Amino acid sequence: MTKRVLTLMAGFALLATAVFADTGDRKDLQVFNDISRTVQRYTHFTVFDNVDAQVKDGVVTLTGQVTMEFKRDDIEKRVAKVDGVKQVNDRITVLPASQFDDQLRYRIARAIYSNPNFWNYAIGPTQPIHIVVEHSRVRLEGVVQNDVDRAMARTIATNQFGVMSVTNNLKTEAEAREALEKAF
Repeated sequence: MTKRVLTLMAGFALLATAVFADTGDRKDLQVFNDISRTVQRYTHFTVFDNVDAQVKDGVVTLTGQVTMEFKRDDIEKRVAKVDGVKQVNDRITVLPASQFDDQLRYRIARAIYSNPNFWNYAIGPTQPIHIVVEHSRVRLEGVVQNDVDRAMARTIATNQFGVMSVTNNLKTEAEAREALEKAF
C-alpha cells in the first residue's frame, strides 16, 4: 500500500513527495524527516535554492534548483549519509550564472523580507519563502500563513523591475496540514 503526500516544511520550504513504505528498520517518512533536517541545516542552503525530495523504499530522488554546483554535490553527499537511505538519484539542477538574475534575487528577497507583513517570516535561521530566478523568470516556493501573504508575496515579486514572469507555488499552512492529514 502506497500513499503520496505533499509535505511542506514551513521553516525550510523543502517541498517533497514522500511515499510511505517499510525500508527495513525505518519507514520512508522517518527517512524523509531526516533528509529535511539535513538539508535545512546545510549552511549554504539559502532562500535562492529549492530542493524537492521523493523517498520510496529507501531510494531518494532529489530534484530542484540550486545556485552553485558545489551545493548540489554537498546536498547529495549529506543525504546519502542519512540512516535508511539506500540510494540517491540526484536530479538537482544548477541555475545558470547570471549577474542580472542574482541582482533580481536579492531585490525580491529584500522587498519581501523587509515588508512589515513578512517580518515574522524573516525570523530564524531559515526563511520559508524561497525565490528561484532563472532567466528573469521568478518562482516562489515554500509555505506562508494565509492566502493574503501568498498574494502579497506574488505582487511584491511581480513589481520588481526586470521580472519577466512570476509563478507562485507558495502553499498555506492549512494546505500543508491538509496534505499531511490525507496521507494518514
